[in-house]
Amino acid sequence: MVDSLKPLFAQLRLCVLILLLTCMLRPANAQLTKDSSVDEILDALHARGKDLKSFVCDVSMTETDLATGDAPVRSGKVWFQMKGENDGRIRVEFDKVKREEDPEPKKQQIVYILDNGKLVERNYDPRKKSQATHQVLKPGEKLNLLKLGEGPFPLPIGQPKDDVKRLFEVTKIPPGKDEPSDTVHVKLSPLPDTQFSRKFKFIDVWIDAQNMPTRILTEDNTTERDTRLENIQLNPSLSDQDFELENIDLKGWNVTEDSFQK
Repeated sequence: MVDSLKPLFAQLRLCVLILLLTCMLRPANAQLTKDSSVDEILDALHARGKDLKSFVCDVSMTETDLATGDAPVRSGKVWFQMKGENDGRIRVEFDKVKREEDPEPKKQQIVYILDNGKLVERNYDPRKKSQATHQVLKPGEKLNLLKLGEGPFPLPIGQPKDDVKRLFEVTKIPPGKDEPSDTVHVKLSPLPDTQFSRKFKFIDVWIDAQNMPTRILTEDNTTERDTRLENIQLNPSLSDQDFELENIDLKGWNVTEDSFQK
């Protein structure tokens, strides 16, 4: 991924991380509890990853600028599907944003679609009206969004715990005073000199009594992201139409398309 694309990928990276963690932290053959060990949690992630085909869920994300304190809350929906063993696609659509000075959320639609080696970002803001297409893979190359270290996303899902531990220090955190007593809190700290140590300071996940995350918190050098997830549907039937942009007249829009860059 070239440096010029990193800002564009920031929101998409986070959403994939959050939503895949959400779907996968519910184990296939075991029920996580407050007494579950780190190894049991990672084993559950590994097991669940083997049968994930698709998911759909609602998402809200608070992005706090650590320098200014500005903290808009964006909300929307995500669609994810594995098309093959090493080929996945995702659509992330934010349709509302609320800032501290706003009495109610305002409509602000931004759509990201990653499919067939291309990332498309469409911003419906009347002040911007832009659509950018980036070729992020070589023609014919596939991207396994679930494989830790292969794609642009830090996903401790569907892979052996030893692989996760080579990249992260994984610890359980005792519930805080403002957290439910039955919450399972896991912290993933990237190990030094790994690809993720340059992207994240930490990834925190809170899991409720039903073995589902209720909150995920990440931080990098400039931004803290606090995300809540709801209405998760595992393995729904999805079609090509779920990963297509609506057909609109792009006259007057800023439309760009970039070729593959190393």
